[in-house]
Amino acid sequence: MYLKQLHLQQFRNYRQQQVEFVAPKTILVGNNAQGKTNLLEAVALLSTLRSNRASSDRDLIYNDADTAQITGTVDRIAGTSELSIFLRSSGRRTVTLNSERCRRQLDFLGTLNLVQFSSLDLDLVRGAPENRRRWLDGLLIQLEPVYAYIWRQYNQVLRQRNALLRQIKKAAARGKPIAPPGTLAVLDVQLATLGVRVVRRRWRALRRLVPLAQHWHSEISGRAERLQIDYTPNLQGADEETIDRDPEAMRQGFLAQIQLKAEIERYQGTSLVGPHRDEVMLTIDNTPVRQYGSQGQQRTLVLALKLSELELIEDVVGEPPLLLLDDVLAELDPDRQNQLLAAIEDRFQTLVTATHLGAFDDRWRRSSQILQVNAGAICE
Repeated sequence: MYLKQLHLQQFRNYRQQQVEFVAPKTILVGNNAQGKTNLLEAVALLSTLRSNRASSDRDLIYNDADTAQITGTVDRIAGTSELSIFLRSSGRRTVTLNSERCRRQLDFLGTLNLVQFSSLDLDLVRGAPENRRRWLDGLLIQLEPVYAYIWRQYNQVLRQRNALLRQIKKAAARGKPIAPPGTLAVLDVQLATLGVRVVRRRWRALRRLVPLAQHWHSEISGRAERLQIDYTPNLQGADEETIDRDPEAMRQGFLAQIQLKAEIERYQGTSLVGPHRDEVMLTIDNTPVRQYGSQGQQRTLVLALKLSELELIEDVVGEPPLLLLDDVLAELDPDRQNQLLAAIEDRFQTLVTATHLGAFDDRWRRSSQILQVNAGAICE
C-alpha cells in the first residue's frame, strides 16, 4: 500500500498543507517543534483513529479554529481509497471513506495499515505494563479491526463496573453498606465474556509475532542473545491449552476469580480481575529486560519488535504497511541504524523525521523525497 497524498486543514500547527508523496521514502527535515511529528500523527490517525499525544480532539485543532480535517489518498492492490477525518472542538468527529460517512469505526479501520516507531517506544520495554498492553492492542487493531470494537466494549463494561464498586465502597464508608445489586452480577458475566475474547486475541497475535521478533533480535544482536516474550493474562489457570481450545473454561475461571476477589474489590472500589491488568514479559537470556537490561539491549529489543510488526502485518494483510519513524535514528547507534535501513530498503513506504540529513547515507538520500518542515509549512 502507498500513501499518495495528505491534506491537512487547521490540524495542529498546520493551517493549510498539501503533501504529495512521490518516493518510497520521505525524509522530513527541520528543527524541533516545527511540525514533523504532527504530520506523522495525522497519518497515524488515518490508520488507527487514535492519537498517543492528545487527550481530546480539541488538542488536535489549530489554536483559534473550531474544526480541523485530515484527508489522505491511499493506493492498495484492490484500488484507491480516500480517507477523511473531520474534527470538532465540541462534538463528535466524522470519518468518511470514499466520501461516504462511516457509522462504525470498523468501516474505516484497516484501510491504511502502518507501524510507528519513535524514541518514546523505549517505554514499551522499560515502562509500566500498560505500555505493553497498549502496544499489543494497537497491533491487534491493525491485524483485526473488529478488535477495536471488542476492546471498546470491554472498557465500557469495566467503567460501569468500577463506578458501581465505588458506590458500594462509599456506602460502606458511611456505615450504610448495601448488598451488591443484581447489576453487579450482570456486569461480572459481561466482563468475563468480553475479557475472554480480548485475552484469546492477544494470545493469538503474540503467538505469531514471537518467532519473528526472535529472528530479528537474533540478527541484530549477532546471535549473541536469546529473546523470550511471555504473555501472562490476569487469570488463574489461563494456560496455552485452555486459551486456545476452551473459551468457556476460561470464562468460568474468570467468574470464579471475580468471586474470590469480591470482598477486596468492594473495599478498594475497583476491578482487580481481567485483561486490563495483563502483562507481557520481555526477557533476554532469562533476565527481565525492564529491570536489568542495558540501554543497548532495550533498543535492540524495540527495534526487533517493530521489524516483526512490519513483517506480521504484511503477512496477514497481504500488503506491506507504511512505516513511520519519528526521530528514532538518533536513538540508535550506527550498527542498529544500518540494520533498520537495510531491512526497510524500498519494501515499505517510509516517512522519517530528522533534524538533519547526516543520519542518512548517500544512497538513502538519493532515493528519498526530502521535505523541509518549518513552522507548519512544508516545501521540497
